[in-house]
Amino acid sequence: MKKAIVLGATGGVGNPLTAELVSRGIETIAFGRSMSKLEALKQELGNPSLLHLVTGNAFNSEDIIKAAGEADVIFHCANIPYHEMQAKLLPLGEAVMIAAEHLGAKVVIADGIYPYGRRTMDKATEEHPKQPHTRKGKVRLAYEELIFSPRWSRAKPLIVRLPDYYGPSAQASYLNVTMEAIAAGKPTAFIGNMKTPREYVYLPDAARMIVEIAEHDESYGQNWHIPGPRLISGREIVQIAQKASGKRKMVIPMGRLTLSLAGLFNPVMKEVVEMFYLTEEPFVLSGEKYERKIGPLTWTPHELAIAETIRSLMDHGNPKG
Repeated sequence: MKKAIVLGATGGVGNPLTAELVSRGIETIAFGRSMSKLEALKQELGNPSLLHLVTGNAFNSEDIIKAAGEADVIFHCANIPYHEMQAKLLPLGEAVMIAAEHLGAKVVIADGIYPYGRRTMDKATEEHPKQPHTRKGKVRLAYEELIFSPRWSRAKPLIVRLPDYYGPSAQASYLNVTMEAIAAGKPTAFIGNMKTPREYVYLPDAARMIVEIAEHDESYGQNWHIPGPRLISGREIVQIAQKASGKRKMVIPMGRLTLSLAGLFNPVMKEVVEMFYLTEEPFVLSGEKYERKIGPLTWTPHELAIAETIRSLMDHGNPKG
């Protein structure tokens, strides 16, 4: 990989992915809607000469083509707000793939576990059946079918699937809403049962492994899983976060009924209810394929990663991106 472009570079996954690429000496184009956010990202990374900033609309394939130039890999991390996923995800994927086809580029898509539906394996491999029973799961499966469509003869895509995640840049995740409030010393809520162990991955760790996958030519045309280090309960997460912040305000678990009521006033909360089953039946990813074909899975322990996230949120006063 000589040159890469990151779509949605200031977002949750795009931010640490841009940092990872630059740290490896790869010339990188950070692409986003807001030049002020892009400039803040570049400053955060120490103003590296390898990093170029370009504004544009990821829904416009011409903007991507113009920005990408000689980039040989497109990292697609542009995020869709939860309540707009059904209307906007496929048009966004179409624009990215048209650009990649025109450029003859490799495409690395960061996605989640929604297309699988309910768990049928203790640890889900990339061969886990895709039987989505939710609207968002079905649109995510249609998205995968678009990415791997035989329409594309020159583009070379792959999809990396992550579990729930957290980190200083992860403003769109359920968990970071809780972490931001703990960092600010405010009462907050935790979505789901706080006693149930679930899988989470720290985004800087995920970014490192995404780039490792992208560096292997044989990775393309496939799905890849990046699991977290171990299952961890909401109660333990909150305890670690509160210890790091030095503040112990109340954290209340939000169940299905509470979320449904909140959804009457907040469109995002309304959409969370549909995916609430994942907090009741945790979906755990297998990293066996990664270890067999790429190398060892290496993580920052949750204790250190959560504390680092809280310290970063406290230092900045608000989430990055």
